[in-house]
Amino acid sequence: MSDNNDSTTDTPTRRDALKYGGTLATGVAFAGCSDLAGQNEGTDDPSGDGSYSVTMAPMGEVEFDSPPESIFTRLTHHAGMAFALGRGNDVNAMHAPDYYDQLWNQFTERLPGITLDWSGLYSSWDPDKEELYDLDSDVHLADPASVNALDSWSTSDIDEIGGTVGPWFGNKFSDRHDEPPAEWADRYEYYTLWEMFEKVAAVFREEARYEALAEVHTNLLETIEADLPPEENRPTVVMAGMSDIESMYVYTLDTPGFLLAHVRPLGPIGTLDDDISSGDTIDLEGLLEADPDVLFSLGGMSPGTDMSNIRDDLENHAVGRELSAVQTDRVYAQGARYQGPILNLFQLEMSAKQLYPDVFGEWPTYADGPYPEIPDDEQLFDRQAVADIINGDFA
Repeated sequence: MSDNNDSTTDTPTRRDALKYGGTLATGVAFAGCSDLAGQNEGTDDPSGDGSYSVTMAPMGEVEFDSPPESIFTRLTHHAGMAFALGRGNDVNAMHAPDYYDQLWNQFTERLPGITLDWSGLYSSWDPDKEELYDLDSDVHLADPASVNALDSWSTSDIDEIGGTVGPWFGNKFSDRHDEPPAEWADRYEYYTLWEMFEKVAAVFREEARYEALAEVHTNLLETIEADLPPEENRPTVVMAGMSDIESMYVYTLDTPGFLLAHVRPLGPIGTLDDDISSGDTIDLEGLLEADPDVLFSLGGMSPGTDMSNIRDDLENHAVGRELSAVQTDRVYAQGARYQGPILNLFQLEMSAKQLYPDVFGEWPTYADGPYPEIPDDEQLFDRQAVADIINGDFA
């Protein structure tokens, strides 16, 4: 990798263990989306030196000589993938680490023997390039296109870090199928949460652990699909950020992408007007016009949120108390949309019970604290099996 007129690149590269498979600075072409879809992941180098490559948009083919150890992440769906592969405590950076450490641990409480500590990590929403040198990560589980979209990062910065510190490997715009920056558009591709997880697992040579968790996920989806009521018997739903009930951020259910990976398989009916987009704000009068059967409170599982207060505020409000979801006690907590595979399992179970209690069992009344204890015969997936997979104790 050539220097980029920055003194930090005068030091020798540390990529003895990992190599970034192509950068814009060196003029290596990226495959188009159709080409990317057909390439193999986790393919051993025929030279026999132990190297392997994994392909994902928008990076293209990324080559590794050994599985990465230290892991930089920016968004929590990638951090959650590292966690699912037993590498959660190797993460050295993430967005809002103290918040998400607390939120993730609301769920890990129900996984026997699993611990997680993300508190105090570097907060990487808009990462400083020099900090990435200091962290010296083996891999950056972050979408270079989304980092490049930040005003503080140029294409040459992306190439510099990828070539002299550690490769980029991530995909962000699959969250809502948003448009990436123009210079990345012709090499972009959208993935489901679990498709992306499979590729991340290949980076760490953890294909077997991925397959074991994917089987749990498939079985959970089959359980849901087998008993899913017909569409005419499904509830209407609004998902909202409800820290301020006078001005709530709402999220539509027909938006594509992995942010709704825990809701879409359940087939609820969105009830917001067509002129409302995900991320828009509405007041209680606007919410009453939609009047959903079920109201999801996004982030309601966070330790800083008291669902009892949210319910009380709605019940004590002249408009809020008119909502059908309030009158029938169907205001429910949700967790995070930038979920990794493990949160996806919990939130699929949680949402199934919240939407269809007569089919999948009642969701316990939740005010605060960790994910509620569900009787063994009402659990939709096996906690011990998932914990064993995370710990690497599976056949």
